[in-house]
Amino acid sequence: MVNIRTSAMLLTAGVLLTACGDQSQIPQENFFGPDPQLPEPTTSLLPTLHVAEAVGWPEGRTPIAAAGAQVTLFADSLQNPRWLYELPNGDVLVAEAQGPEGGSPGGIKGWVTGLVKSRAISDAPNANRISLLRDVDGDGIAEVRLPFLEGLSSPFGMALVGDYLYVANADSLVRYPYESGQDMITAPPQLVQDLTLGTLNHHWTKNLIAHPDRRSLYVAIGSNSNVGENGMDEEVGRAAIWEVDIETGTSRIYASGLRNPVGMAWNPVTGELWTAVNERDELGSDLVPDYMTSVQEGGFYGWPWRYYGVHVDDRVDAPMPVADSEVLTPDYALGNHTASLGLTWVGESSLPAPFANGMIVGQHGSWNRKPRSGYKVIFVPFENGAPSGDPVDVLTGFVEDDKAYGRPVGVIIDQRGGLLVADDVGGAVWRVGG
Repeated sequence: MVNIRTSAMLLTAGVLLTACGDQSQIPQENFFGPDPQLPEPTTSLLPTLHVAEAVGWPEGRTPIAAAGAQVTLFADSLQNPRWLYELPNGDVLVAEAQGPEGGSPGGIKGWVTGLVKSRAISDAPNANRISLLRDVDGDGIAEVRLPFLEGLSSPFGMALVGDYLYVANADSLVRYPYESGQDMITAPPQLVQDLTLGTLNHHWTKNLIAHPDRRSLYVAIGSNSNVGENGMDEEVGRAAIWEVDIETGTSRIYASGLRNPVGMAWNPVTGELWTAVNERDELGSDLVPDYMTSVQEGGFYGWPWRYYGVHVDDRVDAPMPVADSEVLTPDYALGNHTASLGLTWVGESSLPAPFANGMIVGQHGSWNRKPRSGYKVIFVPFENGAPSGDPVDVLTGFVEDDKAYGRPVGVIIDQRGGLLVADDVGGAVWRVGG
């Protein structure tokens, strides 16, 4: 039992953690684009903690869509809806999950930081399931909701290849036989790849995307720490995107040095794989920008030794395994601490101009920055296969004052050209159309 003195110490530590931290000195727009501003880092004993309390949506309130667009509630009353996947028949799968137990290191600092950060997430229990949402009449609202897969282990990424649905749990890549129109899967999972990497599971989300030729799967796996402070033995196979051969089941690291790659999408112009990456924390409100980038086979993107090219992080003691000349610089910065998670390509769709031919990004929102950043869905225009301009807001209104009504995560374009957004704090899936 925690005694009164200990409780007082923890309360004091929590107050200090909440109150401390630096204030951003540079406009956030300077941290977007191919050449973001990168000031000198700012470090302190205690990190900046500036969270918006998760409260859910008040009755009658919704996110705010861009001019010319409309937002509707596709589905509500979900438990931490994180990621979305549309099946060929138009059924939408939504992964409902929280992180598994034991993902964060111990210590008073870690405990108090986790306690404060927990205010920013939904308190709904971990559903550990994938639900099926079906819009029967095409009105942008899912009339049917079914428990499609249950008893999972913090599921996230999904991909249908042939007659199998692949699911990336926090600790494993598995597959299930699937028939078109199936309402529920009861068959036992078939293990494809063990994803138990290290004793922690700090960044637990494991995303999944199939190659257009349907021969390979790509699995995005985040680090087990902020900057390797839990030991580099905990990082073996992590902070990377794996490639898995579907026929043989063999796997390899496709690209590494990516602190927490989450969203993945194919660029149809260049054929390249792109990913959205959460960069490191605790270098101040003005560092380090999250980013999206094309993913080069065999590429190394710097984590934890370097950030945004060859900028040195002095907190890392272990020697870097490659030379600075081999570290790749990301393609496009997405703002500091925005927690950019969702990523999808949008071509021609039902969205109004200018939301065509570019990437849509779901920004979950900051905890390590003053003022807050993210908490919205943005669009980045592309030209000739590369980012070509400033980001444009697609969906906002998720946060007000110190309250988070919702936090966007996964984003997809459905078969009718609408944008679906998973909102874990709001327990909802929103649909944006023209």
